[in-house]
Amino acid sequence: MQNTRLNNLLDTVAAALSQWFVNPWRRFSLLLISWLLGFFLGSAVSTTAGQKAELDILVAAFLVILTEVASRIFYSGGFFAKQSLWVESLNCLKIGFIYSLFLEALKLGS
Repeated sequence: MQNTRLNNLLDTVAAALSQWFVNPWRRFSLLLISWLLGFFLGSAVSTTAGQKAELDILVAAFLVILTEVASRIFYSGGFFAKQSLWVESLNCLKIGFIYSLFLEALKLGS
């Protein structure tokens, strides 16, 4: 990339954020927030997709593809590092999403 002012600004902000999230409590807070966001998204998707009951199969297929892509990114040892913060946040989002869908299924089953 070229060494422009915008590129320098983005690099500086990214470096400052990565240094800020080195603290374990801040990192844990961000991962907890992403887990809760995934839980909320799972609840929201299950209620909105169940309202019309027209595109349930397509929505389910799309969600399975998204969770599998997130798992591929997290568990592959290649390009993405496992200790990367955004990869761990994506995995926590996926875990919260799947947990929410399991809870919705248990609510429907009882």
